[in-house]
Amino acid sequence: MSVADAATTADAVVDEILSAVVADRTVLEDVTAGVLARGHVLLEDVPGTGKTLTARSFATALGLEFSRIQFTPDLMPADVTGSYVFEEETGEFRFTPGPVFANIVLADEINRAPPKTQSALLEAMGEGQVTVDGETHELPDPFVVIATQNPVEQEGTFELPEAQRDRFMVKTSLGYPDADGTRELLDRRADRDRPEPTVEPVADRETVLELQRVPESVVVEGPVRDYIGEICRRTRTDGRVDVGVSPRGVQRLFEVGRARAVLDGRDYVVPDDVKRIAGPALAHRLVLDPEASIQGATRRAVVDSVLDAVDVPAMDSPSP
Repeated sequence: MSVADAATTADAVVDEILSAVVADRTVLEDVTAGVLARGHVLLEDVPGTGKTLTARSFATALGLEFSRIQFTPDLMPADVTGSYVFEEETGEFRFTPGPVFANIVLADEINRAPPKTQSALLEAMGEGQVTVDGETHELPDPFVVIATQNPVEQEGTFELPEAQRDRFMVKTSLGYPDADGTRELLDRRADRDRPEPTVEPVADRETVLELQRVPESVVVEGPVRDYIGEICRRTRTDGRVDVGVSPRGVQRLFEVGRARAVLDGRDYVVPDDVKRIAGPALAHRLVLDPEASIQGATRRAVVDSVLDAVDVPAMDSPSP
């Protein structure tokens, strides 16, 4: 699949999702970039903004097998990964796969489960496999986790551990709908006899695998690589930050930057690609100094200030 074909297909996917989901197009493009870059996505918003519908719509539009895990305080790790069940007929234990065995897994309200259960996804997200009772089981390919969470200040939630946050390639927010979006929601509510908009498949599993291969051919010139590295290093020296972007985060920014270029139909990355996706790709990886948090600093503000401070490289025409 060519870059142009990939851009057209991705655009069609976003258009199809927008037919049912009231959301900003830029946010859906960030999620799409995460999927193309073989990453996982975290959606954080207050209840009722369409997080669950968005995740389900992506699975439908991409033609992928979908599974939903409702995270609750009593959810156990085995409820996510699966477990061995004794069969009386055979006298043997048989592995029963959990809901994590799907192409797109919706981890709904992931921060309502305790850290031990949240961590059940770590191996799955990092290595595409789960280990149960010493046996390793491969997950389907592609495998994407789209997790939703409500803001941590809400009662009855557990903040995601740093290692868990670092596994997400992109964290974004749908936000409240604008005036037109709010009117659309009211119009749908007023006319209950009108069928709800539905999402139709635009792609299938093989197409998605092809889409995920396209960013691997995208060129990232030396100056842009240095630019990515400098942005990430600056987060580690910012006085408001206790823990800056990890080496994994550097690689993920590189990967999702290439996917962002594909969405624009280019086979090379420009600094603007990096700047546009740096916030969603990096902010959730930072651990702020407690004093800075008390003073109202935010992770996103740190990333924005770093982007303002780092010189943008001049770009020549990409090498053939």
